[in-house]
Amino acid sequence: MRQIATTAELQSAVAEAKAKGLEIGLVPTMGALHEGHLSLIERALRENDMVVVSLFVNPIQFNNKEDLEKYPRTIDADLKLIADKISAMDDLRATELLAFTPSVDEMYPDGEPTEVYHFGPVEEVMEGPRRPGHFSGVAVVVRRLFDLAQPKRAYFGEKDYQQIAVIRALLKQIQYPIELVPCPIVRADDGLALSSRNMRLSPAARAMAPAINATLEQAAEMAEYEDVDDVKEWVLDTLSSYHEVNPQPDGLKFEPEYFEIVDAITLQPIENWDDTDNGAVGCIAVWLDGVRLIDIVKF
Repeated sequence: MRQIATTAELQSAVAEAKAKGLEIGLVPTMGALHEGHLSLIERALRENDMVVVSLFVNPIQFNNKEDLEKYPRTIDADLKLIADKISAMDDLRATELLAFTPSVDEMYPDGEPTEVYHFGPVEEVMEGPRRPGHFSGVAVVVRRLFDLAQPKRAYFGEKDYQQIAVIRALLKQIQYPIELVPCPIVRADDGLALSSRNMRLSPAARAMAPAINATLEQAAEMAEYEDVDDVKEWVLDTLSSYHEVNPQPDGLKFEPEYFEIVDAITLQPIENWDDTDNGAVGCIAVWLDGVRLIDIVKF
């Protein structure tokens, strides 16, 4: 593994790799790595000749300054996790991994970017109206990473399901021949989707959080015999009243922000299970202990 902090270094390494005909895999992250990130890195290492892992907390995708300030920054621990993962693997295709750790000034040398992306209906649901400018900020940094790393493949986790749809739309807009590789959610033993935000949960909240996935799993079973609206209502009611059925310390309770059942590709809400040929996905955002958690379930 080689850590590099400047765009010039990255461009030089990529140019050298391209001259040799090597295929590059890109894993964009904001650091605070966990096993979910490592699963993306492992897949990239097995499918490419060289892998670029970015560790960059992108300020322009945060519409909440407090959330940006609280986002964990654990660069030394992240680099050790990556090194340990590489050392534990065998039969790797990749011969080199570049850990790209730029500063904000390095990524945006001219100050805050002025470019704005629009993705139409795919960004107008769920996260879009609740996090104004978020997806444009994601697109700006991902576009820059694409330009710098020139990857053959780019790896994203399915927990951020709407983000994958946005990146797919971005690739269509800019017409880059990059293969988008969605990767399954990695969960803790108790079912909680791994997230960098989980480390901000209190012990009591962390013990409570797996109820989100448990509720979604029950919803998937209910879909066999209940209508879409009934399943949506049940999920929201179950989480909203969880603390009444299971009293929690310090008044902890789930505060669902939304639960939508949507077409797996267009992300548009469906009214009936047979409204889509692409399959249906349930996407949820829930506040717990001051932390916003997201998850999905496939129907």
